[in-house]
Amino acid sequence: MAGGAQDNEEEITGINVTPLVDVVLVLLIIFMVTANFIVRETVEVDLPRAANGGETVQGLVNVVLDKEGKLYFDGAQVTEPELTTKVAEAVAKDKDTRAIISADQTIAYGQVMRLIDTVKGQGIAKFALNIEKDVAPAAAPATP
Repeated sequence: MAGGAQDNEEEITGINVTPLVDVVLVLLIIFMVTANFIVRETVEVDLPRAANGGETVQGLVNVVLDKEGKLYFDGAQVTEPELTTKVAEAVAKDKDTRAIISADQTIAYGQVMRLIDTVKGQGIAKFALNIEKDVAPAAAPATP
């Protein structure tokens, strides 16, 4: 009969997932290659600790204030006017530039705020303060 179902058609008993696996593996490779990685600064600073800390937001520029009050921009030592210029240049290249600000914990609060003000004043709206995750102390044994 024309247009009718034939009696000898085979029933589908399985699904071939090989193309799905291939596509997932290709996507995984693409995501791994295009992922941004945390760039750690090369200047040693004693970062403050926080109980709920962790890795900070990834940024395109690293600004560091060491314990002697020296400024570094992406690993190179700069003066405050040079920092202003370099941050402005980074923003001119990419409007969505982000910054990771690291400062030694012995630095005065006012110096850190002046650094944040300099970064924000040049157009970087998104920045993160770099910290080290505080390791939870072991519980002290109870004394009777």
